[in-house]
Amino acid sequence: MTGERPSQARDAIRERALAAGFDAVGFAPASLAKASGKRLREFLDAGHHGDMVWLATTAERRADPKALWPEARSVIALALNYGPVEDPLKLLRQPRLGNISVYARNRDYHDTMKKRLKALARWIHESFQAEVKVFVDTAPVMEKPLAQAAGLGWQGKHSNLLSRALGNWFFIGEVFTTLDLAPSKAETDHCGSCRACLDICPTNAFPAPYRLDARRCISYLTIEHKGHIGREFRKGMGNRIYGCDDCLAVCPWNKFAHRTVEPDFLPRAELTAPRLADLADLDEPSFRRVFTGSPIKRTGRDRFVRNVLIAIGNSRDRALLDSVRPRLDDGSPLVRAMAVWAFRQLAELEEIEQERKRRLTGEDDPEVAAEWVD
Repeated sequence: MTGERPSQARDAIRERALAAGFDAVGFAPASLAKASGKRLREFLDAGHHGDMVWLATTAERRADPKALWPEARSVIALALNYGPVEDPLKLLRQPRLGNISVYARNRDYHDTMKKRLKALARWIHESFQAEVKVFVDTAPVMEKPLAQAAGLGWQGKHSNLLSRALGNWFFIGEVFTTLDLAPSKAETDHCGSCRACLDICPTNAFPAPYRLDARRCISYLTIEHKGHIGREFRKGMGNRIYGCDDCLAVCPWNKFAHRTVEPDFLPRAELTAPRLADLADLDEPSFRRVFTGSPIKRTGRDRFVRNVLIAIGNSRDRALLDSVRPRLDDGSPLVRAMAVWAFRQLAELEEIEQERKRRLTGEDDPEVAAEWVD
């Protein structure tokens, strides 16, 4: 295929990508409009990235794909559907169960996506003698603006990428290449006057349309945030123990979405509606065993059980106190602090006072102690 014209190469790549199981493919120049870099800088200057310091340290490279790889000429953007098999908001009405974001209910999508991207990139290299690099949420690449430039979708008012064909439920990845491929028509905004994603947010994480304050986002708090979760957010978390799909699930464009048929993305039974009592009992070995191959594993046992205890505190179910009491002696301050909070939400005042007197003098972590006092 080395003698093919660029238009023929583009068509062949599209055909190969769709045959490999990707749900959409588009092409964009290996460059970004200045507006994308400006938007990123405003996000960082406002401190909306929270603990995600790597966003700031790699900001210049993110704003310019050629800063990452100067030889790149084109970006092939690809989408992989992970549409849920049932309403993601359904579990929010069952407070004894934990609600895990749809994307994390089976295998880590990075592994599935990267495997397919590498296979496609290898074929491009062999067919056209072009150099290639693949990326999927693991390098300083502004994936959503590139995907919009490639016509895959547009960044909605919730800042996520959505599509008229796939709704909100798709992963994206990229193949950078030295091939000079004609770009697709960039997608435009189709949100109109809709505010559904903004209004449903339980922690008011959107200071304005198209702007996200990650520090207030439940996905950030339960996945990326390494410290104690502020009291102002705990009630709003409900039973969301890993991520949050509210702003995605409520989008009207999901009427065009369809269920995934990818086995790696079909929900595992034990991660679809897990009992909070079972999750609170996880120690380090059992946590690693349950979440092998899952994106949840990288969060770590302590942060995950921290999230579970907040959900238990929100459950209003006193029967779950039996799951909270052992965690009051947990070795992790993150876990102990939220065990105290959950205990105080569920126990009777007399019982709380007894435990406070018994434990407060021996508690050496100031943030755990503060949960008993404040």
